[in-house]
Amino acid sequence: MNILITGGAGFVPSSLADKLLAQNHSVTLIDNFITGYKHNIPTHQNCTFIEGNVNDFETVAKVIRSEQFDYIFHYAALVGVQRTLDNPIMVLDDINGFQHILKLAVETKVKRVFYSSSSEVYGEPVHLPQHEETTPLNSRLPYAIVKNVGESYLRSYQQAFGLDYTIFRFFNTYGPKQSQDFVMSKFIQLAMENKDITVYGDGSQTRTFCYIDDNLDACISAMNSEIAKNDTFNIGNDTIVTILELAQTIIELTGSSSKIVHLPPLPEGDMTRRQPDITKMKTLLNRELTPFREGIQRILVAKYGF
Repeated sequence: MNILITGGAGFVPSSLADKLLAQNHSVTLIDNFITGYKHNIPTHQNCTFIEGNVNDFETVAKVIRSEQFDYIFHYAALVGVQRTLDNPIMVLDDINGFQHILKLAVETKVKRVFYSSSSEVYGEPVHLPQHEETTPLNSRLPYAIVKNVGESYLRSYQQAFGLDYTIFRFFNTYGPKQSQDFVMSKFIQLAMENKDITVYGDGSQTRTFCYIDDNLDACISAMNSEIAKNDTFNIGNDTIVTILELAQTIIELTGSSSKIVHLPPLPEGDMTRRQPDITKMKTLLNRELTPFREGIQRILVAKYGF
């Protein structure tokens, strides 16, 4: 297959590219390096990288019209809680990207568009676990609202033009390529340097952590599945961990002398609970998910030689 991945220098998109290239697909990546990194880009004969912003129509049109892509993974977005809170207008600009990608996908007869939505569309949950069809979407922050808008664009284009899609609602995903903007990688780096690990509030906020291989295998399975067409999938792990437990586990596994320091709770953007219903994801993955401690240990081996 010939595949375009937007946001391709990011953690999850570049990891996806690695896996697709290993399966002998041809992959084109586009990224503007606002949150991506050059060192993430695969060095492979079947990989092409283009520096550019998909929110600019001429840039993305040149890329898509120059190739006959079978699939597009639209993963480009402004990410990171604090970054999105600090740059609300930049978050809104991502709506232009949806319009450009979908218009060009219809024009060039792309078979399907895969979209990285987010657990943030659920907002502060009214119940757990959060199910794709039965949990209300309680988006409030600009980032979450824009992700929800992106989902609506996909459904509208399918209805109007027959463009097939698959929506992935990503919950916290972690792995060796993850940047220091996110809690897992940040805590591991601090622990490796024996520095204080800061936790907001009492650390009782709950999260679930999905190892990158589980994310990728489920998403690639969706690409190869007719059943996944025009459907929405939570992509995550359903094992609940508190932020305090995360810090304590990382300190234990690294043998660190780091101390846990509690800061005042964030005024917004730090949801108290997260847990996906992954019943549908398990039909794609068809294997057990990576246990929390094992995933951390894999990162320690890959990045630090533990």
